[in-house]
Amino acid sequence: MNYPSLQKSKHQFPVAGALAWLLLAQPSQAHASLFHGETLDAVANGIAWVVIIVGPIIGIVAFWLVHILPEKIAEKKKHPQAKAIQCVCLLSLAFGGMLWPFAWLWAYTKPVIHKMAYGTDVDESHGHNQEDHAELLKLKSQVSELEAKIAKKGVQS
Repeated sequence: MNYPSLQKSKHQFPVAGALAWLLLAQPSQAHASLFHGETLDAVANGIAWVVIIVGPIIGIVAFWLVHILPEKIAEKKKHPQAKAIQCVCLLSLAFGGMLWPFAWLWAYTKPVIHKMAYGTDVDESHGHNQEDHAELLKLKSQVSELEAKIAKKGVQS
């Protein structure tokens, strides 16, 4: 069903199309920045200093923080080879990050051979438990008592 009243001719608005084309083709003023003159120079200098100084500092800090993540994970999980993982992390920093995936995987693995040898897959030497701390305080008090007794005997003689 073709309705002639609904169909539009291709050349219905030739003048409006030509006028729109002319308006779009007209050159206009372009403003690349909202600053002008000396202000534009000062802003450009400030941005340049930020990019040259602050950018690399942030990049180096981010690179370092990412590379010590396996070490932090190993310490948190009380991995028995945490010191070796720390060493690999430092080597990874020196070699541009090539060893970092290895350190990451190592930090997340369970040390099977350590468990077979020692009966546990965590290293208890990382954290000090309360019993050890209480025993240490007790021994310190005993040593100070003995030193006091020795000092009394030394004064009496």
